[in-house]
Amino acid sequence: MRKVVGIMTFLIVLVAGGVCLFAQEKQLVRATWLWNPWLLVENEDRVLSFLEKKQISDVYVQIDVEVPIDTYRQFVRRATEKGIRVYALDGAPNWIEHEEALERLFQRLDQYENVAQPNEKFSGVHLDVEPYLHVWWRTNREKAIASYQSVLQRARQLANERSLRFEVDIPFWFDEVKHRDKTLAEWVIAHVDGVTIMAYRDRADAIINIVEKEMRLAKKYGKQVVVGVETGQVGEGDDVSFFEEDEAYMNEQLAIVQKHYARTKSFSGVAVHHTEQWMKRNGIVFE
Repeated sequence: MRKVVGIMTFLIVLVAGGVCLFAQEKQLVRATWLWNPWLLVENEDRVLSFLEKKQISDVYVQIDVEVPIDTYRQFVRRATEKGIRVYALDGAPNWIEHEEALERLFQRLDQYENVAQPNEKFSGVHLDVEPYLHVWWRTNREKAIASYQSVLQRARQLANERSLRFEVDIPFWFDEVKHRDKTLAEWVIAHVDGVTIMAYRDRADAIINIVEKEMRLAKKYGKQVVVGVETGQVGEGDDVSFFEEDEAYMNEQLAIVQKHYARTKSFSGVAVHHTEQWMKRNGIVFE
C-alpha cells in the first residue's frame, strides 16, 4: 500500500512540475502595431518608454521609404536591447492589384539588411493586406482571393529566401469565407508562419468564441496565433473596440482570454491595435 501511495505521490508531483514548467517556458507575446514610424523620428525615447511600460514583446513597425534607414536601425537596436522583437510591417488592399508594392518592400528590406548590424535585424515580416477592402471583393471575389493568395505566396517565398519569419493579419471571419475545398482562414494559416487575428470585440467571451476555429486550424498546421484587439474609435458597433472602456477593463478581458487559451499550444499571445492610439489613451500626444 505504501508503495502504491508513493508512486501516486511521485506522479502527482511529476504532473504538477510539468504544468509549472510549461507555464514557465511559454512566454506569451504582447504585441502592438506602430503604423506611424515618424513617431520614431519625433521622439523615439517616448515610444520605447511606452512599449516597455506596457511590457510589449513584439512590435510591428510600418516601413516607410521616406523614413531614414538609420532611424529604423537605431530603433531596432535599442528595442532589441530591451528584449523587444521588431517586425517590418506593411500592406494595403491595393497590393492584390499591384504586387510590385510587395517587391518594393523587400527591396527596401534588402537595402536595410545590407547595412544593419546583427542586433539591428528585423525578427520577421508582418503583412496587413485586407483584400476585402478592395473593390474586387465586391465585384469579383474569386479574383480578389486568388490575387491575395498570390501576394502571400510570393511574400512567403521572399521571406524564406532571407530567413525571415512571415506573419499576416487576418480578420476573424475568414473562417466563414469558402474558397475551393477550404476556408480562407485555413489556407492562410497553412501558408504562413503565424497569424494575428483581428478579433475585434470588447468582451473576453466574444473574443474567445470568434477565434476558436483559428486555434484549431493553427494546431492542425503547427502554427501560432496572436489574438488582436482594437482600441480606436470605429463605426462598426459599440462591441468592436475597447475605445469606450478604460485600459484596466481591457487588460482584465485580455487576461481572461490568455487564461482560457493558456494550455493551447497554438495560442501565442495578444496584440493591441495600435500604438499611437494606445498612447493617446494614456495621455501621450505627439505634436
